[in-house]
Amino acid sequence: MERVGPAAGMTTKTDYEMVVGLEVHCQLATRTKLFCACGTDGFGETANTRVCPVCTGQPGTLPVLNKRAVELAFQAALALDCRLAEESVFARKNYFYPDLPKAYQISQYERPFSTDGGLDVALKDGRVKRVRIHRVHLEEDAGKLLHEIGSKRLDYSLVDFNRGGAPLIEIVSEPDLRSSEEAYAYLTALKEVLQHAGCSRCDMEKGEMRCDANVSLRARGRGELGTRAELKNLNSFKGVKDALEYEFRRQAALLDSGRRVVQETRLWDAQRQETRSMRSKEEAHDYRYFPDPDLAPLRAAPEWVAALKASLPELPAAKRQRFQSQHALSAYDASVLASDRELAEYFERALSGLPGGAKTLANLVINELLGKLNAEKMTAGRCPVPAESLGELARLVQAGTLSSKGAKDVLARMWESGKPAAVLVAELGVSQVSDDAQLRDWIEQALRAQPQAAADLKSGKERAIGSLVGVVMKLSKGKANPARVNVLIKEAVSR
Repeated sequence: MERVGPAAGMTTKTDYEMVVGLEVHCQLATRTKLFCACGTDGFGETANTRVCPVCTGQPGTLPVLNKRAVELAFQAALALDCRLAEESVFARKNYFYPDLPKAYQISQYERPFSTDGGLDVALKDGRVKRVRIHRVHLEEDAGKLLHEIGSKRLDYSLVDFNRGGAPLIEIVSEPDLRSSEEAYAYLTALKEVLQHAGCSRCDMEKGEMRCDANVSLRARGRGELGTRAELKNLNSFKGVKDALEYEFRRQAALLDSGRRVVQETRLWDAQRQETRSMRSKEEAHDYRYFPDPDLAPLRAAPEWVAALKASLPELPAAKRQRFQSQHALSAYDASVLASDRELAEYFERALSGLPGGAKTLANLVINELLGKLNAEKMTAGRCPVPAESLGELARLVQAGTLSSKGAKDVLARMWESGKPAAVLVAELGVSQVSDDAQLRDWIEQALRAQPQAAADLKSGKERAIGSLVGVVMKLSKGKANPARVNVLIKEAVSR
């Protein structure tokens, strides 16, 4: 009997359960690197222009720890409900690779600065799942190997050390995820928390958020874990989802045929949509970790940690709850608006001075503004329409001066011209007619033009009102207030 796996179209002989743990590297939002004064703004710049003797491992240099990086790392751990260690230790992770000029990476191993956290993740089926965080530790980034220039594949590799030494936190989850969908939801929630906390921009296009996945299979109901494969080169959330689903099929096929899964590191090939073997999986002893003799232990004074915790901004889960309770928004609207810190702040600035208008404003932001921002690959913080101007547009809609269609047209012109909403309403001539006398005149004409619809509505057939409203909108050239038209039509047929 074939069993269906955790993704559509996956059939197996045994009912397997996927077990996934994720290791997420996030670049901290500092101006300089972890152990030197080189800038972290090297993405897209000329190769090897953000380097110095320290981050390129020149003899005789010593690292100096970036205090701001430590603050942001600790805030990230606090936002993820982690326990902070009173003392942590930097270690040298020894391995030779061309993008690592010292032949070791400064990281943390046996004594990381935080452990035992967790993140609540909202799933599509309405459940909220708690994903445990095993540890969060600090480390420096490696450089970047380039294997092609444009479309030309090289038969050698180039090395760019611009990001080498950039401050990272590595967030290691417990193996609590059971499907590619859960992994996707976890990454989305993690990104939201880190961005809201101001710890990382999490820009995946710039490599500021990268992920490795450890995945294994076991027969459903079994307690012990299977042999895992580590997946690398996962450059997007969709890539993580696709790679996990492929790996499920690959491992299930091996197990169904009586073969065993080999512990190894595998590379995700997004073009071929497959993983391929990269190397056998290293164990911790292969890296010969030992405490870095050039860096003192990192101590967390209780009063300093308390101040960091107090400075944390409102996080996404709390913001969603507040938007629902304070502004009477739906769970969906609150979730969209709270998903991005800049968008949430934009919404609340626009809402200032608009009592009772949260739903009207939310509709404008979600249905119209977000589409424009996404099309331009622009954040709310760079929106050409100031939040206060969008609030004024929402006020016109709320007052009945402007229809939703009219608001869409006005917003498009506001985006291009920067003119106030009221000025554009006058220029475009899109004011909505809410005068009862004028509306009743159009309604009388509609009743005469559609006598059967009028009779059907009078007999209780509510759907008939659509034909009558359509006639009124045509007579008014789309300017009649449809909500008021509905009320007045029902009054007219009830007489």
